[in-house]
Amino acid sequence: MIEAAFHFPNGFLWGTATSSHQVEGDNRRNDWWAWEQQPGRILQGARSGLACDWWGGRWKEDLDRAAAGGQNAHRLSVEWSRIEPEPGRWDAHALDFYREILAGMRERGIEPMVTLHHFTNPLWLAEEGGWENEGVVSRFEAFTRKTVAALKDLATFWCTINEPNVYAYSAIASEAFPPGRKDLRAALKVMRHQILAHAASYHAIHELQPGARAGIVIHYRGMTPHSANPLDGMVAGMQSRIFNDLIAQALVDGRLRFPVGRGRVPQAAGTQDYIGLNYYSCDHVSFDPLRPGELFARRFYPRGADLSEVGWNANMPEGMARAIRWANSFGVPIYITENGIEDEADHIRPRYLVQHLHQVWKAANIGVPVRGYFHWSLVDNFEWERGWTQRFGLWAVDPETQERAERPSARLYAEICKENGITSGMVRRYAPEVFSVLFPG
Repeated sequence: MIEAAFHFPNGFLWGTATSSHQVEGDNRRNDWWAWEQQPGRILQGARSGLACDWWGGRWKEDLDRAAAGGQNAHRLSVEWSRIEPEPGRWDAHALDFYREILAGMRERGIEPMVTLHHFTNPLWLAEEGGWENEGVVSRFEAFTRKTVAALKDLATFWCTINEPNVYAYSAIASEAFPPGRKDLRAALKVMRHQILAHAASYHAIHELQPGARAGIVIHYRGMTPHSANPLDGMVAGMQSRIFNDLIAQALVDGRLRFPVGRGRVPQAAGTQDYIGLNYYSCDHVSFDPLRPGELFARRFYPRGADLSEVGWNANMPEGMARAIRWANSFGVPIYITENGIEDEADHIRPRYLVQHLHQVWKAANIGVPVRGYFHWSLVDNFEWERGWTQRFGLWAVDPETQERAERPSARLYAEICKENGITSGMVRRYAPEVFSVLFPG
């Protein structure tokens, strides 16, 4: 019987990720709360409500579970609308709340990674035009300064903006996120403002905390031409350049490479101490002349893909290897800041987890500077426009009763964290269907 193990480098960070609106509950002063009140915006008419009741104190028991499961890090976000409920008015109670959470992490041996913007905006900012208004840059810098000054003794890792590419697409180029516009040129303007805001935030962080490590988080989506047709290759390449490359590359050299023009943002050059990499799955792309609003591209999973129970995600671990190679091209350390699959029954998650982590191990084993992995998510949470229909948690949450229930993948991940690696015994117990893939022969 084969007995083997894939061990990760010493000091590797093992954690999970959450975001404020998705777990705190009663975030009533942001644009997402208002969006949820509009009929038809959220699947099944769901609302975040109490979410996972972290604002009510349930974060303590959830982080107890994380610590007991061997996790030594956690990525969370702070809620701008709580900290600055009105322009220029700062809420000391909110900052004290986040200090309490970060201190609680430290007490549990958990390294915090703090995200400053994870999709939600204060209502007053939305009323000013949100990310389409260039004034957001100075607003975000002021918010950064106030937050970092209050929390810097408890946190070293800062994510400025989570998935700016997803935000620009979902909020401005489609109708999934507020404000729900369909305007590609406006989306590109938003991306420019996000780059400028990140740069201002990065410089402010290092002014206040010279030893900080700050970066942005990019959602990488592999784009594979569906066929040898040159048109498929053309649209796949264009989709990847806009979605994956545009923002990340601008933070290297200060250049904007829009499909309809070029520009410069010199203050953004060299503003990454690390890159946060979110990877879930990848797409096949084909040319479709009937989709001008999507740059004439149709994106889909290949036939026979290992799909999640609701078909939103596919288990494609080879895409993780591709994502890490992409991230490594920027020449900075890499943290996998999100990776996971929605799976209420926990049928696919165990194999998804070990197969994706195997790809992370392969990269780390040949010297790629992958320094940590944060699974999405610690607990089931409110999944934006998909409401409560997708369950990403290692721990199940009933939003009505707030009861938690451990899934088998929580036990698997705990074994991985404590071992700092994946063993053949773990795979045999939790994901025997992929044993021969990870341990051939």
